[in-house]
Amino acid sequence: MNVRRVTIKDVAEKANVSKSAVSFAYNDPSKLSEATVEHIMQTAEEMGYVRSATARALRTNSSNALGLLLPQGIDTILQNPYYSLLIQGIGQVCQSEGYTLMLVPPLRGSMLKAIPTAAVSGFIICGLEAERAEVVEILNKHVPVVIVDPAQSINVPTVEVDDEHDFEDLVDRLIDLGHRNIGIAAIETKSHTDYPRWQGIVGRRMASVVRALKKHNLSPEDKEITVIETPCTYQGGADVFNKMWNDTNLEYRPTAIVSFSDIIALGVLGAAQQQGLRVPEDLSITGYDDLPLSTICTPRLTTVHQPITSKGRLAAESLIEQIRFDEGALPVSHKKLGTALIVRESVGAAPLNKDRKST
Repeated sequence: MNVRRVTIKDVAEKANVSKSAVSFAYNDPSKLSEATVEHIMQTAEEMGYVRSATARALRTNSSNALGLLLPQGIDTILQNPYYSLLIQGIGQVCQSEGYTLMLVPPLRGSMLKAIPTAAVSGFIICGLEAERAEVVEILNKHVPVVIVDPAQSINVPTVEVDDEHDFEDLVDRLIDLGHRNIGIAAIETKSHTDYPRWQGIVGRRMASVVRALKKHNLSPEDKEITVIETPCTYQGGADVFNKMWNDTNLEYRPTAIVSFSDIIALGVLGAAQQQGLRVPEDLSITGYDDLPLSTICTPRLTTVHQPITSKGRLAAESLIEQIRFDEGALPVSHKKLGTALIVRESVGAAPLNKDRKST
Protein backbone atom coordinates (compact mmCIF):
# COMPACT_ATOMS: atom_id res chain seq x y z
CA MET A 1 0.00 0.00 0.00
CA ASN A 2 2.98 2.32 0.11
CA VAL A 3 3.96 2.16 -3.58
CA ARG A 4 3.35 5.33 -5.62
CA ARG A 5 0.45 5.05 -8.02
CA VAL A 6 1.30 4.86 -11.68
CA THR A 7 0.21 7.98 -13.59
CA ILE A 8 -0.61 8.66 -17.22
CA LYS A 9 2.73 10.49 -17.45
CA ASP A 10 4.57 7.36 -16.30
CA VAL A 11 2.86 5.28 -18.95
CA ALA A 12 3.63 7.85 -21.65
CA GLU A 13 7.32 7.95 -20.73
CA LYS A 14 7.61 4.18 -20.59
CA ALA A 15 5.80 3.72 -23.91
CA ASN A 16 7.73 6.62 -25.48
CA VAL A 17 4.55 8.42 -26.52
CA SER A 18 2.81 11.63 -25.46
CA LYS A 19 0.32 11.89 -22.61
CA SER A 20 -2.31 12.77 -25.19
CA ALA A 21 -1.63 9.48 -26.98
CA VAL A 22 -2.24 7.55 -23.75
CA SER A 23 -5.49 9.45 -23.23
CA PHE A 24 -6.57 8.72 -26.81
CA ALA A 25 -5.76 5.03 -26.34
CA TYR A 26 -8.36 4.84 -23.56
CA ASN A 27 -10.92 7.42 -24.65
CA ASP A 28 -10.71 7.66 -28.45
CA PRO A 29 -8.50 4.88 -29.86
CA SER A 30 -9.62 5.59 -33.42
CA LYS A 31 -7.18 8.51 -33.45
CA LEU A 32 -4.22 6.13 -33.13
CA SER A 33 -3.00 3.15 -35.07
CA GLU A 34 -4.00 -0.27 -33.79
CA ALA A 35 -0.36 -1.11 -33.08
CA THR A 36 0.11 2.07 -31.01
CA VAL A 37 -3.02 1.40 -28.97
CA GLU A 38 -1.90 -2.17 -28.31
CA HIS A 39 1.59 -0.98 -27.30
CA ILE A 40 0.19 1.62 -24.86
CA MET A 41 -2.29 -0.82 -23.34
CA GLN A 42 0.35 -3.48 -22.84
CA THR A 43 2.72 -0.96 -21.24
CA ALA A 44 -0.03 0.33 -18.93
CA GLU A 45 -0.96 -3.18 -17.86
CA GLU A 46 2.66 -4.10 -17.11
CA MET A 47 3.05 -0.95 -14.99
CA GLY A 48 -0.21 -1.48 -13.06
CA TYR A 49 -1.88 1.69 -14.33
CA VAL A 50 -5.40 2.25 -12.91
CA ARG A 51 -7.66 2.95 -15.85
CA SER A 52 -10.83 4.81 -16.64
CA ALA A 53 -13.10 6.39 -14.04
CA THR A 54 -11.24 4.96 -11.08
CA ALA A 55 -8.01 6.47 -12.35
CA ARG A 56 -9.49 9.94 -12.65
CA ALA A 57 -11.08 9.71 -9.21
CA LEU A 58 -7.93 8.48 -7.51
CA ARG A 59 -5.64 11.00 -9.20
CA THR A 60 -7.82 13.94 -8.18
CA ASN A 61 -9.35 12.42 -5.04
CA SER A 62 -12.50 14.23 -6.15
CA SER A 63 -15.03 11.43 -6.34
CA ASN A 64 -15.97 11.60 -2.65
CA ALA A 65 -17.34 8.07 -3.07
CA LEU A 66 -16.56 4.78 -1.39
CA GLY A 67 -17.01 1.61 -3.41
CA LEU A 68 -18.52 -1.52 -1.85
CA LEU A 69 -17.23 -4.41 -3.95
CA LEU A 70 -19.86 -7.15 -3.97
CA PRO A 71 -19.45 -10.84 -4.81
CA GLN A 72 -22.82 -11.15 -6.58
CA GLY A 73 -25.36 -9.05 -8.45
CA ILE A 74 -27.25 -6.42 -6.49
CA ASP A 75 -30.55 -8.28 -6.95
CA THR A 76 -29.08 -11.37 -5.26
CA ILE A 77 -27.19 -9.43 -2.59
CA LEU A 78 -30.29 -7.55 -1.46
CA GLN A 79 -32.11 -10.83 -0.82
CA ASN A 80 -29.84 -11.16 2.22
CA PRO A 81 -30.63 -8.61 4.97
CA TYR A 82 -27.03 -8.96 6.17
CA TYR A 83 -25.96 -6.52 3.47
CA SER A 84 -28.65 -4.01 4.41
CA LEU A 85 -27.22 -3.88 7.94
CA LEU A 86 -23.63 -3.67 6.64
CA ILE A 87 -24.59 -0.81 4.32
CA GLN A 88 -26.31 0.96 7.23
CA GLY A 89 -22.98 1.07 9.08
CA ILE A 90 -21.08 2.25 6.01
CA GLY A 91 -23.79 4.80 5.27
CA GLN A 92 -23.64 6.29 8.76
CA VAL A 93 -19.97 7.15 8.23
CA CYS A 94 -20.51 8.36 4.66
CA GLN A 95 -23.21 10.73 5.82
CA SER A 96 -21.18 12.17 8.68
CA GLU A 97 -17.96 12.49 6.62
CA GLY A 98 -19.44 13.81 3.37
CA TYR A 99 -18.99 10.74 1.18
CA THR A 100 -21.35 8.84 -1.07
CA LEU A 101 -21.47 5.06 -1.48
CA MET A 102 -21.33 3.14 -4.75
CA LEU A 103 -22.34 -0.51 -4.90
CA VAL A 104 -20.02 -2.32 -7.31
CA PRO A 105 -21.38 -5.72 -8.39
CA PRO A 106 -19.80 -7.89 -11.10
CA LEU A 107 -19.99 -6.35 -14.58
CA ARG A 108 -21.12 -8.92 -17.14
CA GLY A 109 -20.17 -11.59 -14.62
CA SER A 110 -16.67 -10.24 -13.96
CA MET A 111 -15.34 -8.23 -11.02
CA LEU A 112 -12.26 -7.38 -13.08
CA LYS A 113 -14.46 -5.55 -15.59
CA ALA A 114 -16.33 -3.71 -12.83
CA ILE A 115 -13.34 -2.33 -10.94
CA PRO A 116 -11.97 0.11 -13.56
CA THR A 117 -15.40 1.62 -14.22
CA ALA A 118 -16.13 2.52 -10.60
CA ALA A 119 -15.38 6.20 -9.95
CA VAL A 120 -14.50 5.79 -6.27
CA SER A 121 -11.71 6.84 -3.95
CA GLY A 122 -11.29 3.36 -2.45
CA PHE A 123 -12.97 0.01 -1.96
CA ILE A 124 -14.53 -1.95 0.87
CA ILE A 125 -14.34 -5.60 -0.15
CA CYS A 126 -16.65 -8.22 1.33
CA GLY A 127 -17.64 -11.78 0.54
CA LEU A 128 -14.52 -12.48 -1.50
CA GLU A 129 -11.54 -14.74 -0.98
CA ALA A 130 -8.33 -12.76 -0.60
CA GLU A 131 -6.45 -14.60 -3.31
CA ARG A 132 -9.10 -14.13 -5.99
CA ALA A 133 -8.03 -12.23 -9.06
CA GLU A 134 -10.26 -9.20 -8.46
CA VAL A 135 -8.73 -8.58 -5.03
CA VAL A 136 -5.21 -8.97 -6.34
CA GLU A 137 -6.11 -6.56 -9.14
CA ILE A 138 -7.10 -3.85 -6.66
CA LEU A 139 -4.10 -4.38 -4.40
CA ASN A 140 -1.73 -4.27 -7.35
CA LYS A 141 -3.22 -0.93 -8.38
CA HIS A 142 -2.47 0.46 -4.90
CA VAL A 143 -6.04 1.60 -4.39
CA PRO A 144 -7.06 2.31 -0.75
CA VAL A 145 -8.89 -0.80 0.39
CA VAL A 146 -10.39 -2.46 3.48
CA ILE A 147 -11.32 -6.14 3.48
CA VAL A 148 -14.28 -7.29 5.56
CA ASP A 149 -13.93 -10.88 6.81
CA PRO A 150 -10.70 -11.70 4.97
CA ALA A 151 -9.97 -15.25 3.90
CA GLN A 152 -6.47 -15.20 5.35
CA SER A 153 -3.88 -12.93 6.94
CA ILE A 154 -3.16 -10.06 4.58
CA ASN A 155 -1.17 -6.84 4.92
CA VAL A 156 -4.04 -4.43 4.28
CA PRO A 157 -6.61 -3.07 6.75
CA THR A 158 -9.26 -5.61 7.74
CA VAL A 159 -12.42 -5.82 9.83
CA GLU A 160 -13.71 -9.21 10.97
CA VAL A 161 -15.40 -11.08 13.80
CA ASP A 162 -13.91 -13.59 16.21
CA ASP A 163 -16.66 -16.21 16.13
CA GLU A 164 -14.88 -19.54 16.33
CA HIS A 165 -15.81 -20.38 19.91
CA ASP A 166 -19.44 -19.28 19.71
CA PHE A 167 -20.18 -21.26 16.55
CA GLU A 168 -18.42 -24.29 18.01
CA ASP A 169 -20.49 -23.92 21.19
CA LEU A 170 -23.66 -23.81 19.10
CA VAL A 171 -22.90 -27.17 17.46
CA ASP A 172 -21.73 -28.54 20.81
CA ARG A 173 -25.09 -27.62 22.34
CA LEU A 174 -26.97 -29.54 19.63
CA ILE A 175 -24.89 -32.65 20.22
CA ASP A 176 -25.42 -32.37 23.97
CA LEU A 177 -29.18 -32.33 23.25
CA GLY A 178 -28.83 -35.74 21.61
CA HIS A 179 -28.57 -34.76 17.96
CA ARG A 180 -26.39 -37.09 15.89
CA ASN A 181 -28.05 -36.75 12.48
CA ILE A 182 -26.95 -33.22 11.64
CA GLY A 183 -27.27 -31.27 8.41
CA ILE A 184 -24.80 -28.48 7.61
CA ALA A 185 -26.20 -25.77 5.30
CA ALA A 186 -23.01 -23.93 4.25
CA ILE A 187 -22.79 -20.74 2.23
CA GLU A 188 -21.82 -21.59 -1.34
CA THR A 189 -18.11 -20.95 -1.97
CA LYS A 190 -17.89 -21.61 -5.75
CA SER A 191 -14.15 -22.26 -5.34
CA HIS A 192 -13.70 -25.67 -3.74
CA THR A 193 -16.22 -28.47 -3.39
CA ASP A 194 -14.32 -30.23 -0.60
CA TYR A 195 -14.87 -28.52 2.76
CA PRO A 196 -11.26 -28.82 4.09
CA ARG A 197 -10.22 -26.33 1.40
CA TRP A 198 -12.92 -23.75 2.13
CA GLN A 199 -11.55 -20.35 3.13
CA GLY A 200 -12.79 -17.11 4.67
CA ILE A 201 -15.90 -17.07 6.84
CA VAL A 202 -17.21 -20.32 5.36
CA GLY A 203 -13.92 -22.10 6.07
CA ARG A 204 -13.75 -20.76 9.63
CA ARG A 205 -17.33 -21.74 10.44
CA MET A 206 -16.84 -25.19 8.98
CA ALA A 207 -13.66 -25.59 11.06
CA SER A 208 -15.73 -24.77 14.16
CA VAL A 209 -18.26 -27.43 13.18
CA VAL A 210 -15.49 -29.99 12.69
CA ARG A 211 -13.99 -29.24 16.11
CA ALA A 212 -17.36 -29.64 17.83
CA LEU A 213 -18.08 -32.91 16.04
CA LYS A 214 -14.63 -34.26 16.83
CA LYS A 215 -15.16 -33.77 20.58
CA HIS A 216 -18.02 -36.26 20.30
CA ASN A 217 -16.22 -38.70 18.00
CA LEU A 218 -18.18 -37.48 14.99
CA SER A 219 -16.98 -36.28 11.60
CA PRO A 220 -18.48 -34.64 8.49
CA GLU A 221 -17.51 -37.86 6.72
CA ASP A 222 -20.01 -39.87 8.82
CA LYS A 223 -23.18 -40.99 7.02
CA GLU A 224 -25.28 -39.23 9.65
CA ILE A 225 -23.71 -35.85 8.85
CA THR A 226 -24.79 -34.14 5.62
CA VAL A 227 -22.91 -31.10 4.27
CA ILE A 228 -24.49 -29.09 1.43
CA GLU A 229 -23.44 -25.75 -0.04
CA THR A 230 -26.20 -23.35 -1.03
CA PRO A 231 -26.61 -19.70 -2.12
CA CYS A 232 -26.97 -17.32 0.82
CA THR A 233 -30.67 -16.67 0.17
CA TYR A 234 -34.05 -17.72 1.57
CA GLN A 235 -34.59 -19.98 -1.42
CA GLY A 236 -31.15 -21.48 -0.88
CA GLY A 237 -32.23 -22.53 2.61
CA ALA A 238 -35.50 -23.98 1.34
CA ASP A 239 -33.62 -25.98 -1.31
CA VAL A 240 -31.23 -27.38 1.31
CA PHE A 241 -34.10 -28.56 3.51
CA ASN A 242 -35.89 -30.22 0.61
CA LYS A 243 -32.73 -32.06 -0.41
CA MET A 244 -31.84 -33.16 3.12
CA TRP A 245 -35.38 -34.25 3.91
CA ASN A 246 -36.65 -35.70 0.63
CA ASP A 247 -33.63 -36.86 -1.41
CA THR A 248 -33.64 -40.66 -1.24
CA ASN A 249 -29.94 -40.71 -2.16
CA LEU A 250 -29.21 -39.42 1.36
CA GLU A 251 -29.42 -42.22 3.89
CA TYR A 252 -30.28 -40.16 6.98
CA ARG A 253 -32.67 -37.32 7.59
CA PRO A 254 -31.33 -34.68 9.98
CA THR A 255 -32.79 -33.97 13.38
CA ALA A 256 -30.95 -30.62 13.38
CA ILE A 257 -29.78 -28.32 10.59
CA VAL A 258 -26.93 -25.88 11.24
CA SER A 259 -27.10 -22.94 8.81
CA PHE A 260 -24.16 -20.65 8.11
CA SER A 261 -26.45 -17.60 7.90
CA ASP A 262 -29.82 -16.55 9.26
CA ILE A 263 -31.36 -16.05 5.83
CA ILE A 264 -30.52 -19.67 4.95
CA ALA A 265 -31.93 -20.81 8.31
CA LEU A 266 -35.16 -18.90 7.68
CA GLY A 267 -35.50 -20.65 4.32
CA VAL A 268 -34.98 -24.01 6.06
CA LEU A 269 -37.59 -23.07 8.67
CA GLY A 270 -40.17 -22.00 6.09
CA ALA A 271 -39.73 -25.16 4.00
CA ALA A 272 -39.84 -27.42 7.07
CA GLN A 273 -43.07 -25.87 8.29
CA GLN A 274 -44.57 -26.09 4.81
CA GLN A 275 -43.84 -29.83 4.94
CA GLY A 276 -45.74 -30.03 8.22
CA LEU A 277 -42.78 -30.40 10.60
CA ARG A 278 -42.80 -28.97 14.09
CA VAL A 279 -39.76 -26.92 15.09
CA PRO A 280 -38.02 -27.86 17.33
CA GLU A 281 -39.98 -31.04 18.18
CA ASP A 282 -39.24 -32.70 14.82
CA LEU A 283 -36.30 -30.62 13.67
CA SER A 284 -33.97 -28.10 15.35
CA ILE A 285 -32.71 -25.20 13.24
CA THR A 286 -29.91 -22.72 13.89
CA GLY A 287 -28.56 -19.69 12.04
CA TYR A 288 -25.77 -17.16 12.13
CA ASP A 289 -26.01 -13.32 12.11
CA ASP A 290 -28.90 -12.53 14.49
CA LEU A 291 -30.85 -10.56 11.92
CA PRO A 292 -33.95 -8.72 13.16
CA LEU A 293 -36.05 -11.34 11.35
CA SER A 294 -34.63 -14.02 13.66
CA THR A 295 -36.54 -12.52 16.60
CA ILE A 296 -39.95 -12.28 14.90
CA CYS A 297 -40.16 -15.65 13.15
CA THR A 298 -41.98 -18.52 14.86
CA PRO A 299 -40.26 -20.12 16.64
CA ARG A 300 -37.57 -17.51 17.22
CA LEU A 301 -34.20 -18.53 15.83
CA THR A 302 -31.21 -19.76 17.81
CA THR A 303 -28.21 -18.07 16.22
CA VAL A 304 -24.82 -16.42 16.68
CA HIS A 305 -25.01 -12.64 16.97
CA GLN A 306 -22.44 -10.63 15.04
CA PRO A 307 -22.31 -6.79 15.05
CA ILE A 308 -22.93 -6.34 11.32
CA THR A 309 -23.62 -2.59 11.36
CA SER A 310 -20.50 -2.00 13.47
CA LYS A 311 -18.46 -3.95 10.93
CA GLY A 312 -19.65 -1.65 8.17
CA ARG A 313 -19.01 1.46 10.25
CA LEU A 314 -15.46 0.43 11.18
CA ALA A 315 -14.65 -0.53 7.59
CA ALA A 316 -15.80 2.85 6.29
CA GLU A 317 -13.89 4.75 8.97
CA SER A 318 -10.72 2.81 8.19
CA LEU A 319 -11.05 3.42 4.45
CA ILE A 320 -11.61 7.17 4.84
CA GLU A 321 -8.55 7.38 7.11
CA GLN A 322 -6.47 5.87 4.32
CA ILE A 323 -7.91 8.19 1.70
CA ARG A 324 -7.25 11.31 3.77
CA PHE A 325 -3.69 10.49 4.86
CA ASP A 326 -0.60 10.11 2.74
CA GLU A 327 0.23 6.55 1.75
CA GLY A 328 2.32 4.84 4.38
CA ALA A 329 1.36 7.37 7.05
CA LEU A 330 -1.02 5.01 8.82
CA PRO A 331 -0.19 1.59 10.26
CA VAL A 332 -2.18 -1.30 8.83
CA SER A 333 -5.08 -1.97 11.21
CA HIS A 334 -6.76 -5.31 11.85
CA LYS A 335 -9.97 -4.90 13.82
CA LYS A 336 -11.82 -7.82 15.41
CA LEU A 337 -15.29 -7.74 16.90
CA GLY A 338 -16.83 -10.24 19.28
CA THR A 339 -19.88 -12.46 18.76
CA ALA A 340 -22.40 -14.08 21.12
CA LEU A 341 -24.41 -17.29 21.07
CA ILE A 342 -28.14 -16.47 21.30
CA VAL A 343 -30.31 -19.44 22.34
CA ARG A 344 -33.99 -19.21 21.41
CA GLU A 345 -36.89 -21.56 20.76
CA SER A 346 -35.84 -23.14 17.42
CA VAL A 347 -33.61 -25.68 19.20
CA GLY A 348 -34.70 -28.59 21.36
CA ALA A 349 -33.80 -32.14 22.28
CA ALA A 350 -33.37 -34.70 19.51
CA PRO A 351 -36.66 -36.54 18.93
CA LEU A 352 -36.88 -40.02 20.46
CA ASN A 353 -36.71 -43.02 18.13
CA LYS A 354 -36.02 -40.74 15.21
CA ASP A 355 -32.84 -42.31 13.80
CA ARG A 356 -34.62 -42.14 10.48
CA LYS A 357 -33.52 -43.18 7.05
CA SER A 358 -34.93 -41.55 3.95
CA THR A 359 -37.51 -43.68 2.19
